[in-house]
Order: sequence, then structure tokens, then C-alpha cells
Amino acid sequence: MVRRTSAERRIPIVLACTVCKARNYKTSRSRQPNAKAVTLKKYCATCGAHTLHLETQ
Repeated sequence: MVRRTSAERRIPIVLACTVCKARNYKTSRSRQPNAKAVTLKKYCATCGAHTLHLETQ
């Protein structure tokens, strides 16, 4: 059995603002095939407000 580090078990993703479509944040999520897309409420410097950010490729 090969042991993977925590970085190998996660998938890097980019979060984009739903209002202005600016790609503001980079993060990672679980590698599970049935995992839902990440949605977070984050601050968007372009909009100047806290908006919903969705996972993009």
C-alpha cells in the first residue's frame, strides 16, 4: 500500500465570483468522485462586497 501525503489526496481548485466572474481565490478540495462543487461566500475586491464564489476549472 502506497501512502499519499495530504497534498496528493486533494485537488487544487479556483474560486470565481458569481457576480463579476473574477477568479479571486485558490484552494483545494477532496478527491472523492461524488464530492459536490465547492461554494463559499468570500470577499471580492472587484465587486467590493462579500459574494458567493463557485468552483471553476
